Amino acid sequence: MNEIPPSDGRVSNATSQRMSQYLRCIGAAVRAGGTVSSSELAELVGVSAAQVRRDLAALGHLGQRGVGYDAAALTAAIRKTLGIDRMWKVVVAGAGNLARALLRYRGFADQGFEIVGLFDADPGKVGTIIEGLKVQNIAQLRESVANLGAELGVVSVPSDAAQAVADQMVAAGLKGVMNFAPVLLRLPSHVRSVTVDLASQLEQLAFAVHFAALADRS
Repeated sequence: MNEIPPSDGRVSNATSQRMSQYLRCIGAAVRAGGTVSSSELAELVGVSAAQVRRDLAALGHLGQRGVGYDAAALTAAIRKTLGIDRMWKVVVAGAGNLARALLRYRGFADQGFEIVGLFDADPGKVGTIIEGLKVQNIAQLRESVANLGAELGVVSVPSDAAQAVADQMVAAGLKGVMNFAPVLLRLPSHVRSVTVDLASQLEQLAFAVHFAALADRS
């Protein structure tokens, strides 16, 4: 599995994750045409103001002491650093409930992502229309990716089919794969991947709640 490495060597993976959080927190300031301070971002994200300033220093000299950061300029700088200052085309393999939920989410377009293709191996689903997209046969993935200009893929199939689907995505030339199946994928080094294991995340949440309860009783 080839998890996403530090972003082009300038910021660490942890910093890029915090920048994604900053991006979501400054939306209101952008709409108002105003500024945002490191202390405001720190409170919203749950880190120190010093950490915010260290993270944003990698973007250049954007802030002014006593004034803060111009929200629009900061947004543009973060988006460029994260590589989402352009539109990324995405295909989804697996036309189930998760795919439907992803297609219904309108926030992707605002963040620079467009789902342009939906694929499945089930003959009963192929040819149907889901949220405006026609389900194509998974066998057409390679040809369709080239025609659509897609670069990213989402695996939303059962775990026993996930590796085969990911292999098809690699063969189709996709550069990155997001995996929702509860299995670790084996991909070549030039393909980046992110695994979203919802059960694992719930386990971590349960642990955090359990640990907090134990701390309260001690």
